[in-house]
Amino acid sequence: MNFDRLRFVAERAEVGERREAILAVTIPERPGSFREFIALVGNRSITEFNYRYAGADAAHIFVGIQVGGRQETAEILAELKRRRIEAFDLTDNEMAKLHVRHLVGGHAPAAENEIVYRFEFPERPGALARFLDSMSAGWNISLFHYRNHGADYGRVLVGMQVPPGDKAEFRRFLDRLGYDYVDETRNPAYRMFLGR
Repeated sequence: MNFDRLRFVAERAEVGERREAILAVTIPERPGSFREFIALVGNRSITEFNYRYAGADAAHIFVGIQVGGRQETAEILAELKRRRIEAFDLTDNEMAKLHVRHLVGGHAPAAENEIVYRFEFPERPGALARFLDSMSAGWNISLFHYRNHGADYGRVLVGMQVPPGDKAEFRRFLDRLGYDYVDETRNPAYRMFLGR
């Protein structure tokens, strides 16, 4: 068995034992809505997050959340519904688990001033919240991909719309954050498959 196969087995074990809920959620497309969604999730670990800017109205996210069982998944869905946030449980959806999670994305012609960075987040509660709380409230996240692979750090790809006049502030944000990063804005894979 190779490591890719082992990762597949581990992912299926989490879902099969109901320790991970896979949800499709629609949130408003505006700066701060990602942070608000993470606050709703509370202290639960995010195991996966896939998102790509698609338009000015709504953001569709594919998210994995560590849960204690079906009842906790139902509680999360009820809380989202109570707050008028559309959400669907994809935990038992084979197409979503095998294919859709890898296809969330595409070009985003309306994502102006987008820059793309690859980060290594510490694999501990609060790392994502720290990232979101540290960035300027005026910057919009236009792309976000993360999947927990059981390492001591998480590999995260983030696209942000940062106005050209904010470049110095963005560099200060990177310095304060302290996470390892690589600028991928000129990466041909990004430009060919995800860029404007």
